[in-house]
Amino acid sequence: MAKYEEIAADLRSRIDRGEWSAGDKLPTTDELITEYETSKETVRAAVDVLARDGLVRVVKRLGTVVQDRSLGRRRIARNSHVMRDPARGYVFPAASRPDEPWQVHGQPKRAFVAIPEGVAAHLGVEAGTEVMRRRRVTSPAGEPPFQIADAWIHPDALTEAPRAGEISTGPGGYLDRIEEANHGPLSWDEVTRTRMPTREEARLLEIPTETPVLETTTIGKSARTGQPVEASVRVIPGDRVELVSKLERDDSARWPVQAVTPGV
Repeated sequence: MAKYEEIAADLRSRIDRGEWSAGDKLPTTDELITEYETSKETVRAAVDVLARDGLVRVVKRLGTVVQDRSLGRRRIARNSHVMRDPARGYVFPAASRPDEPWQVHGQPKRAFVAIPEGVAAHLGVEAGTEVMRRRRVTSPAGEPPFQIADAWIHPDALTEAPRAGEISTGPGGYLDRIEEANHGPLSWDEVTRTRMPTREEARLLEIPTETPVLETTTIGKSARTGQPVEASVRVIPGDRVELVSKLERDDSARWPVQAVTPGV
């Protein structure tokens, strides 16, 4: 066993014994270097092992924090239903449960930001173009950051529906404002993939850059033009979520199985 693996195993054992509880900070890197008589690189490698296993999270300017393992993975039921809430507007399949309170970490932000390549392709604009982005970092109440939600609004749609980019968008949110600008009713496509987080995403979600994330993008299309007018990107730590789908039998999979007569 390599030295960093020995240290990781010992730290894991100490966490399991209750030496540190959920929310506690592990000793600093310098303290662990002294305690285990090793190098900074070895200590960091050991902590990375614990982070990948979901035992700790490394928070910038705070340190290494023990995770609450009772949180487990959240299930997202994947279906094709977009619902409507009288107070919030459109509701897409998500990891929240009915009537569960959620909190916003920091302040919601809106700004013109250089659009990354993947989202630019969905919206049909050139990568690097300054596009309005509305961002919120949220989680169930009392939990660490769970989700980054970025809403990107096509420049043409923003020109037609300027309130979609304001701080207060009014009832129904920015989607209602876009639909009111002669684009309704919107229709949506959804794309889901896994990838590694950017450094900024890892910082906001308080996860190591080595932890994969689940990215789900819904692309809203105008009923008038048939072209994308907005893209909503949700980024969630991969170790905190799982997708669940109900499988339906096709007519070709009817039961009981009908016998096939040879030669007929």
